[in-house]
Amino acid sequence: MNTFKTLFDKYNWDQILVDINAKTEEDVRRALQRSKRDLEDFKALISPAATPYIEEMAQLSNAITKKRFGNTIQMYAPMYLSNECQNICTYCGFSMTNKIPRRTLTDQEILKEVDFLKSKGYDHILLVTGEANKTVGVDYISNSIKLIRSKFANITIEVQPLDESEYELLRSNGLYAVLVYQETYHREEYKKHHPKGRKSNFDYRLETPDRLGRAGIHKIGLGALFGLEDWRGDSFFTALHLQYLQKTYWKTKYSISFPRLRPHSGGLEPKVAMTDTDLVQLICAFRLFDEDVELSMSTRESELFREHIVNLGITSISAESKTNPGGYAVDPQSLEQFEISDERTTEEVVKMLKSKGLEVVWKDWAHNWQ
Repeated sequence: MNTFKTLFDKYNWDQILVDINAKTEEDVRRALQRSKRDLEDFKALISPAATPYIEEMAQLSNAITKKRFGNTIQMYAPMYLSNECQNICTYCGFSMTNKIPRRTLTDQEILKEVDFLKSKGYDHILLVTGEANKTVGVDYISNSIKLIRSKFANITIEVQPLDESEYELLRSNGLYAVLVYQETYHREEYKKHHPKGRKSNFDYRLETPDRLGRAGIHKIGLGALFGLEDWRGDSFFTALHLQYLQKTYWKTKYSISFPRLRPHSGGLEPKVAMTDTDLVQLICAFRLFDEDVELSMSTRESELFREHIVNLGITSISAESKTNPGGYAVDPQSLEQFEISDERTTEEVVKMLKSKGLEVVWKDWAHNWQ
């Protein structure tokens, strides 16, 4: 059975970076003028040669987003169910090696957190756990979904990669979407950051979106953690992955997220820094590459950056996020997975979005269009 790995193995990371850095301003201008852009155009748009064209890219990205999504932006909230984890990951506050108090929410605590989020207006929730199969395996996740499915229009999860049959079970219980980030597509660098645990299996993680597609999950979220490796390399492979999935599982919807390495307990400095300008360039490049893909922005980024980016291609945004189990109502003081940068309340973020001429949507796009 062919999977993305078959295509992935045909590419060489170092050669891709050489190709990207070799792109010229003429390549960038050609890409900007085209109505349909391919992976070579994407390379040009994320290349150093595109830096003088970021303003033009931003204007185009804004126009395309308005044409496709209107003046709307979707709101969602992450809810951390557990910080227990069996993996060692160099960049994560939940890593097994970090000596922190571990906590997994009970049914009553989950409902208490849900009550808080519903009081804020959320109808789209993202359930997040560490990767601990015995504690927060499929049974726990399935129970959590069934517990809250009557309260939300959309339930998304960001948990450990699962088998196809397990995704089918969760879908039958009310799961709508799954986010699974490769972290980095650089195989050797991936090994350095995931030395122990199930997550150390690069190929199993790489093929997770294939299992999601075969299981009929409605939406799949992709992304890389910028800072582990060269952002341009990881962005190209994310785009390659997206294009492959769209051709293979064409009934499925897709989203891209743009997490940058943030401070956490145990700390890891980025290997390759990604500036705000770089991130603006990348978001616009993805919008120009794919008019339909949803682009998401979390509270990892600063208030100022998020205010500037919401009109340039982003279609969904979180607010008032807590990255610790029970952080909304049960146990606000417990240790976070990473530091939040935009700490405004939901009401403040909604007010900001409206001041930018955006209409806030609380459900998923697919459900609004049906």
